[in-house]
Order: sequence, then C-alpha cells, then structure tokens
Amino acid sequence: MNRFIIKASESWLRTKDGNMSQCLHHDTEAFYHSDYCGGGNWKVEGTIENMICTLKNDRTPYPDVVLSRKIGQLRQILQMDLPQILKSSGYQSLMVCVIPRAKHENYYREEQKLFRSTIQSTIKTVVQGFIDGTHCIIRHTDTRTTHSNKSGHGGLGPMPYCGITKETCTISNIQGQNILLIDDLYTKSVGIDEDAIQALYDNGANKVLFYSVGKTVFRNYYSL
Repeated sequence: MNRFIIKASESWLRTKDGNMSQCLHHDTEAFYHSDYCGGGNWKVEGTIENMICTLKNDRTPYPDVVLSRKIGQLRQILQMDLPQILKSSGYQSLMVCVIPRAKHENYYREEQKLFRSTIQSTIKTVVQGFIDGTHCIIRHTDTRTTHSNKSGHGGLGPMPYCGITKETCTISNIQGQNILLIDDLYTKSVGIDEDAIQALYDNGANKVLFYSVGKTVFRNYYSL
C-alpha cells in the first residue's frame, strides 16, 4: 500500500459557469494499493487494470465465473490495505463510503455494482473496525462517464465540475463521522474525488480519509 496527500491548493476544477474554483478546502491524507498504468493492461489477467475494468462490467457482460475471480482479487486487496489504514488513522473505527458510479443508481444492473457490494461484504464479514456507509452517497442524476468519454461512450450528463457531487447525489447519515472514502481509481485533475471529499465535509463529516485501489500514473482522460 502507498500513501500520498491530495492537496487542496491543487484541486482547481471548472464551475458550471465555466470559471475555475478550488473544489477542496482540506488537504486529505490518501492511500492507494498500486499504480494504474492504463494502455492495454486492462486485457492482462491479474492486473489491477483488468480487475477494475472487469468489475465495471460496462460493455460486454462478463460471466459469473470471471466476475467471481475479480471479486476475490478485490477482497484480498481490501483485506491487506484496510487494516493498515485504520491503524494509521488513529481512530477506533472509520465509516466506509464509496464514490458512486457516474449514472443514476437505477441505471446499473446489480452485476455492475460489484465494486461497492464487495467493499460492503468485506467490511461486514472479513475486516473489522469499519462502519458500513457504502450507501451514504447515492447518485440520483446522470453525469458523464469520464473514463469512456474519449471513446464516445461517456453518455449524457456533465463532465466533472465544482459542486457536482452535492448537485447529483443524495448524501446521508455521515454527520460527525470519521470517513474513509473509497474509489476504484484516482486520477489527479479529474476532480471527482476531491469534489466528493469536500461534499462530505459540507454535509457534516468530522474527518475524511481517501483510498483508491489504483492511482493513475499519467493524465489519461482529459485536460483542464
């Protein structure tokens, strides 16, 4: 596992009116499991890239036996990393919240929500010291799917902008909580994770830490 800081001073993002604004006002301690190198690695069995792309299950649905392998791979990663994060935090427990997918909640089939459901089952049955907040951030309005936008499959909805989380999601039951916010992939300057962290603070969270399975080693989605 690796550690980094998401710096508030570097969290500039477009606003809805086209200006630029700092979307995060707290430097955030963050963790990730391994580098995400993109390219053709999503085709290589056993890689982080392959696991993340398979669990999204967006284009051609994967058979259950393939999805089961990826669920097992993610669960092993969480079993390794989450106890280390809890120990590092100094808290007795952390509430786990998950960045929602880009489209509204009912857009996706259940087998397209496996990243979230695997996190939920792992903290309930395998890893101790975490509170289930995996449904505390629920998307109600479509946004653009950033990782598919360049290929023309981003769908409807806006690209990330400052305040998009509060405007397109319902956030509940997080007041006063110390939160570990989890995403499958962190890419600097996309801005979704920074915006979501600030949204949690604005809705009453006491402390927010961040964890992603992969961290992109280059800017591969779009440029500001």
